[in-house]
Amino acid sequence: MEGLWLGFKRVLVGAPLATSQLIEERLSKLKALAVFSSDMLSSSAYATEEILLILLLAGTVALKWSSPIAFAIAALVAVVALSYSQVIRGYPGGGGSYAVAKANLGTLPGLLAGASLVVDYTLTVAVSTAAGVAAIISAFPELHDLRIELAVGSVAVLTLANLRGIRESGTVFAIPAYFFIVSLTALIVTGLVRLALGHDLTAETPPHVIAEGGQTVGLFLILRAFSSGSAALTGIEAVSNGVPSFKPPEARNANVTLAWMAGILAFFFLGLTVLAYQLDVTPSETKTVVAQVAQGVFGTTPLFYIVQVTTTLILILAANTSFAGLPALASVMARDRFLPRQFAFRGDRLAFSNGIIALGLASAALLILFQAETHALIPLYALGVFVGFTLSQAGMVWHWHRDPSPAARASLVVNAVGAVATGVVAVIIGVTKFVDGAWITVGAIAFLTFLFARIHHHYRRVKEQLELRPMAPAVPAPPRDDRDRGRPVVVPVDELNQAVLRTLEYARTISNNVTAVHVTDEIEEGEALRDRWEGTVADIPIVIIESPYRSLLAPMLAYIDAVDRLDPGTYITVVLPEFVPAHIWEGLLHNQSAVRLKRALLRRPNTVVIDVPYHLQP
Repeated sequence: MEGLWLGFKRVLVGAPLATSQLIEERLSKLKALAVFSSDMLSSSAYATEEILLILLLAGTVALKWSSPIAFAIAALVAVVALSYSQVIRGYPGGGGSYAVAKANLGTLPGLLAGASLVVDYTLTVAVSTAAGVAAIISAFPELHDLRIELAVGSVAVLTLANLRGIRESGTVFAIPAYFFIVSLTALIVTGLVRLALGHDLTAETPPHVIAEGGQTVGLFLILRAFSSGSAALTGIEAVSNGVPSFKPPEARNANVTLAWMAGILAFFFLGLTVLAYQLDVTPSETKTVVAQVAQGVFGTTPLFYIVQVTTTLILILAANTSFAGLPALASVMARDRFLPRQFAFRGDRLAFSNGIIALGLASAALLILFQAETHALIPLYALGVFVGFTLSQAGMVWHWHRDPSPAARASLVVNAVGAVATGVVAVIIGVTKFVDGAWITVGAIAFLTFLFARIHHHYRRVKEQLELRPMAPAVPAPPRDDRDRGRPVVVPVDELNQAVLRTLEYARTISNNVTAVHVTDEIEEGEALRDRWEGTVADIPIVIIESPYRSLLAPMLAYIDAVDRLDPGTYITVVLPEFVPAHIWEGLLHNQSAVRLKRALLRRPNTVVIDVPYHLQP
């Protein structure tokens, strides 16, 4: 059964990649643009519509405000992009808002930034997929009742594609991303040129037009429209989270890609908003604004359907920005012990598989809960990302404040302007959308922040209980007399701690032929462990095994097989150090490697498996 599963997994995900191939999996600027910009670029397909929906509450006469609002948001795009270029310069190791806020403002602001981005990335997948399905339904209305199945199926495909590795997913997704760029550029340029030449372009009245409201045009309504349109900025921070995914020079390539992204987004967003106003587009329940603009410019020619198909693809693939950004962010937070350690491990294809799977499941749950309706999800959207923006820029202000160089003064001004601008937008979004659903986002951010703190508290308590106590220097081991050697005993070890010392103490009582084995994919880390080991445990040798494919089971079983071949038929005893958490839920925070190894060893003949539990205190 296990062999069947491995074969099936290889077909779906691909053959494992060695850790040494990680540099080959990095992205060029062209592929990175497709991977990281999909979210930003796709938002131009629905951000204009969200502005019009709010303005329509005051009647069609209020739609004239759409263009000024769009220009204000385009200016905000420029400010935020310039600010994040400073983040990339200052923190090329990735982590984005979380890393900047934690390093400069403290742990709590860092956790708030991390929680905000986790919420935003999850909502990005849900919103983008729902918007992509809406574009399909605009062309094929008979699919409306299947929107949830289509959305969840799209998330499943994206999850699987990303499990195959970031370079391969970048190659797959680059084609539709660039088709979208070409088709939307053609739409906007053609529409603007035809208007300039005096052509009479007017969109047909769509079915299921959304009724006008009776409100008056006031500051609050303008601010609501502005906050809804600000969803266009979501995804702009993904590049700063994924800087290590770029080919060298990483920071420079990331900044060039960010500049491309911001410029293309501003052109698309402004172009669509201006065309929508000039063509008298009216929001509809079943026909998107992009579909109405495309039909008004191209008619029902093949070009209209090309725009619809490429828009659908980019909206669904926009979720890929989150699949590139969130797992990378989660890996950084896991290394800091604010998320389970499993999120820091790379899978068979060198992707952060656990983060990818968790994101896919969470976003699918949102789509089911909100019936894959874009308008139901939008009120939850954008607040998280602007909270992250603000904390990141405020952190960078403090970062440059500590730098006495003249160049740092200019950078400080850039980030200060970014912090004020994004902070104002965050307040506007929170106030104008709180009742509509932003309260859910606020609650989710607060809960995740609390959860991260609790996880870190658990890891800190585990470290305190497992760390070695001061002890006398190790006494050199006496020479071994191979004639008196007992049956072989193998002790797998991950690190040197109290649980391991207690296990070794037991192993000594059953044999004088004990060997510790450490499997690692980082040989430098293994050699550092050897140095600590030889200074602490002199009488038991340690064997360091390099695992190029990051697997524990295969190298460990191969070592045991090699020991068996030295004396065939002899019983081999494997003594496993296993600490037992005080609460059941805490077991989820550990990789359960002892359990998986024990399960594999129980099927091996002439093998005795012994557990030495180490009970952790609450």
